[in-house]
Amino acid sequence: MSKIETKNLDLFYGTFQALIDVDLVIKEKMITALIGPSGCGKSTLLRALNRMNDLIDGVKVTGKVLIDGKNIYEPGTDLVELRKKVGMVFQRPNPFPLSVFDNIAYGPRTHGLKDRGKLGEIVERFLSRVQLWDVLKDRLEDSALDLSLEQQQRLCIARLVAVMPDVVLMDEPCSALDPLATQRIEELMFELKKDYTILIVTHNMQQAARVSDWTGFMLLGKLVEYGETKQVFTNPQEKQTEEYITGRYG
Repeated sequence: MSKIETKNLDLFYGTFQALIDVDLVIKEKMITALIGPSGCGKSTLLRALNRMNDLIDGVKVTGKVLIDGKNIYEPGTDLVELRKKVGMVFQRPNPFPLSVFDNIAYGPRTHGLKDRGKLGEIVERFLSRVQLWDVLKDRLEDSALDLSLEQQQRLCIARLVAVMPDVVLMDEPCSALDPLATQRIEELMFELKKDYTILIVTHNMQQAARVSDWTGFMLLGKLVEYGETKQVFTNPQEKQTEEYITGRYG
């Protein structure tokens, strides 16, 4: 079952066209990876799915992005609700300069929950989801900035899922982490896809092959190839995909 569809999606930064006629179907509760060389449009496409590009001057978008059948570029779209439904994890961890507790409680508080007891339950639940509760249950009042990079990234994922999104966008979520921490974040992705649709941008093709169910290869703003990950990596249909995967460029 599809969760997200893009139809004839074009995006311009001023006169530069960063996305060219992208048609993509992202299936529900699966992990989809976007691969391709730097500057090919992967992160731009990711940000188009919750309209983060709107924050950049001179951006123009044409075409459609349908989430659960509704075009998020329709006039009057509630961007706060959209970004609650489609959350994002960034390349480097970005915890708020607040306590561990207040980082997780931030979203629920923003959406109106004030009861400290219920907030405490949410903090425990979502720190547990990212395997941090046992480590941090006695450090809830410590600054989130004092955590290790891996713990900060897990905390950011917990902060995101605490507002109960449907979709989790991840833009190079392991690029700042060592191999062991990367492995643990990948294991977390497998756990989270039971409840969330996940889309990940990665330069690490091995990571895409390990974690994703579907893979899209992008080049110069175009979605060159899209299919089940095993097929894309073992039997690519497009010469450009094969050349990229075999390391001839990129």
